[in-house]
Amino acid sequence: MHRRVSALLALGVLGAALIGCSSTVSLDPGPDANDPLCAEVTVRLPDVLAGQDRRWTDAQATGAWGDAALLVCGVTPPGPTEARCITLGGVDWIVDESEAPRYLVTSYGREPAVQVFVDNEIVSPNDVLTALGPIVSLMPKTAECTSTETLLP
Repeated sequence: MHRRVSALLALGVLGAALIGCSSTVSLDPGPDANDPLCAEVTVRLPDVLAGQDRRWTDAQATGAWGDAALLVCGVTPPGPTEARCITLGGVDWIVDESEAPRYLVTSYGREPAVQVFVDNEIVSPNDVLTALGPIVSLMPKTAECTSTETLLP
């Protein structure tokens, strides 16, 4: 329950960050944002993602593209779950569809974990996760989903 509430709060904070008209996106870093693996991910983030230009963020190990996608590295890895799991870009992702068409997805079986917020009204989550997957796959794989899909709606 606590994890669900935290995810929903994060979704609200991330959504609010997208609404602002500032060129810098204000985000909270993940609890393990200082992990050297997050630095490896962050330096490889693309300048353009799914047609959206990268924006500045004010938190360590984060990324933002247009008003469509946000990334936070160093979040707490999710444990086993019955939630929907998809595999895109070589990474298993747990999907929180509670705010669809805005999705909060968290890498599964990677430590530290990466969380991505995608607004499906602006970009395809499949395109975003396919592009970010090879970067997130730099994280050591510690587990995998037992059943996965390959696309979001």
